[in-house]
Amino acid sequence: MNDWRLTDQAEYLFEKELKYQIYRPQSKDWDHDHCEFCGDKFSELEGDLHIGYTANDGYYWICEKCFNDFKVQFHWTVKKTEN
Repeated sequence: MNDWRLTDQAEYLFEKELKYQIYRPQSKDWDHDHCEFCGDKFSELEGDLHIGYTANDGYYWICEKCFNDFKVQFHWTVKKTEN
């Protein structure tokens, strides 16, 4: 697939188990993240994304659109969680 959003994500996101959850900052110094594919911003601020998919470590975030676009290609599974 030739898509501008694809770079090296397969090296660290292929066949990962993801969680669908509300975004929470990692710390006071780390108050936002970006979608690993399109770069859209996750934060608690108005106008930013507030929910999406994340790897179990909470380090990598994927917006809903990119998740839907790449879920088959990346063989993701989604773990059921409570928000």
